Amino acid sequence: MCQLPMSRREWLKLASLFSVAGAAPLLKSFDARAAADPNAPVRIGYLPITDATPLLVAHNNGYFDAAGIQAEKPTLLRSWAQLVEAFLSGQVNVVHLLSPMTVWARYGSKAPAKVVAWNHVNGSALTVAPDVDSLADLGGKTVAVPFWYSVHNVVLQDMLRAQGLTPVLKRVSAPGPKEVNLIVMPPSDMPPALAARQIAGYIVAEPFNAAAEQLNVGKVLRFTGDVWRNHACCVIFMHEQDLTQRAAWSQKVVDAIVKAQLWTRAHPEDAAKLLSKEGANHYTPHASQLLARVLAPQAEDQSRYLGDRAIRHADWHSKRIDFQPYPYPSYTEELVRRLKATQVDGANGFIASLDPAHVAADLVDDRFVKKSIEAAGGMAAFGQSAGYARTETILV
Repeated sequence: MCQLPMSRREWLKLASLFSVAGAAPLLKSFDARAAADPNAPVRIGYLPITDATPLLVAHNNGYFDAAGIQAEKPTLLRSWAQLVEAFLSGQVNVVHLLSPMTVWARYGSKAPAKVVAWNHVNGSALTVAPDVDSLADLGGKTVAVPFWYSVHNVVLQDMLRAQGLTPVLKRVSAPGPKEVNLIVMPPSDMPPALAARQIAGYIVAEPFNAAAEQLNVGKVLRFTGDVWRNHACCVIFMHEQDLTQRAAWSQKVVDAIVKAQLWTRAHPEDAAKLLSKEGANHYTPHASQLLARVLAPQAEDQSRYLGDRAIRHADWHSKRIDFQPYPYPSYTEELVRRLKATQVDGANGFIASLDPAHVAADLVDDRFVKKSIEAAGGMAAFGQSAGYARTETILV
């Protein structure tokens, strides 16, 4: 059953964690842990979504051990609030976070942490009820997002405005015919809520879009990677203290993750199995068949999505989910620009003062990932053009 009050409580908890006052005691706890255990092993925190794939593959395949660093079994956490709390307090030291969430962490709560690599690209979609055939049909209805500070929320609001619809955040009154009410909802609650008609759609990471298709309770209206070409969704976030005081260790961590991304691109079916509940480590509660719909989709799926116009840019040759680690500065800059025009709940005054170029240089530390990429065969190994620059393509 949909748990809207729970999602609201989670949001308030996160809002507290991502304030300077709320983060302070957790950061003090991290400092104490770091002082007591300066050689802490890799402690991964993750949510059971495909966004976590490279971190889990790196652990499963022994890439951390092969690099000469100890790694504990990754810790599965059930919400973004739990993940952020565990990270800020130092219980875990390597996490995947929604890319806009890292902006909030560093500039909203002054968390001393940085993005060191991208975790994956694309891997998300707008899924709607069977009787919704266009964005216009969402007028007067409610759509769920996983978190206010998510690329999902950013892309969805861009899409709605382009259709003459106004995104609103109404928790009590009903939206008008040209308004679309947005709510935060845990991803696992989304398919049941859609089936019960409590919402008209949701935009989220996989495999929850694939789950709606498999359960026949919804359909993909548009893939986010078909709107913002090869956009980052989740990124790798690490403590700045580790990056400066344990640079060699940090390099090995990033090496292992990049190696895992390369392996996943070459072995998508195997990745689906090892991530599944049937896998030896039971990393996620999802069946391998469901995960394979995302990681190793069938060729006929492309034709179906083109026919349904869930994919409109076939010439982009975008994958449902893909893995490339380099954090392009152009993406971070564009993300900051679009966040300024995106409605979010709670205090967001810090966003207005952010300079996109400064954030791209300050939030991201790409020293380690560049070395990892070159060791893995360069950008071409990940299907990318040579060099570390690109132009963002966004066609709503």
